Amino acid sequence: MTYHFSKTLRLPFEAAIGRVTEALKQEGFGILTEIDVQQTLKNKLNVDFRPYRILGACNPPFAYQALQAEDKIGTMLPCNVIVQEVEKGVVEVSAVDPVASMAAIENPKLGTVARTVQAKLRKVIDTL
Repeated sequence: MTYHFSKTLRLPFEAAIGRVTEALKQEGFGILTEIDVQQTLKNKLNVDFRPYRILGACNPPFAYQALQAEDKIGTMLPCNVIVQEVEKGVVEVSAVDPVASMAAIENPKLGTVARTVQAKLRKVIDTL
C-alpha cells in the first residue's frame, strides 16, 4: 500500500504553493503549519537543499470526528502535504494517504473518517 498521492506540476515553486493552498481551501482544509525545509536546513546545518515545504493541512470537522473516535490520533495530525521542486519549473506535490497512515489503528469509526479525508485529499491532488 502506498502512503501518499502525488502529482507533478510545471509551475514555479511559489505559484505551486498558492495553487495547493487554494485547492486545500476548496476542500475545507486550512494550513495550520508551514515548514520551510530548505530554509531550516540552511539555518541549522548550513547545507543547500532544494525548495521543499511541508504544509500541515487540517479540516476541523474531520479532525474533531477523528479525535472523538480515537483520543491519541493527534499524534498523526495534521495531514501533511509536501511541495518540492524536483527541477527548475517542475514541482511535485504529495499528500499523505490517511487510510494508509492509520492502518495500524483498529477502530472502525476512525476508518470512516480516514476514508472521507482520503477522498478529499485525492481530489485536491487531482484538481491541481
